[in-house]
Amino acid sequence: MRPQQLLKRISTFRQNVRFSDALTLARSLGFQLDHTEGSHHILRHPSVPELLNLQEVRGQAKPYQLKQLLHLIERYNLTLGEHE
Repeated sequence: MRPQQLLKRISTFRQNVRFSDALTLARSLGFQLDHTEGSHHILRHPSVPELLNLQEVRGQAKPYQLKQLLHLIERYNLTLGEHE
């Protein structure tokens, strides 16, 4: 799924989002994988002082973590495609 479609879908429905799609969206926004701790993938963005934690559970991203991603997008005015 394209990042623009993912962002629209996640903005509306945070349930049943594949982890790989969430990771693709985060990377399209400029986040880079910093490290992993077990199932936790910790991502950094050069313009965001906060870390983003995405966790894979049975192939899905956790809805509350997608909500946190949306909050970071809004708070720091992140846009798609700048860092692809």
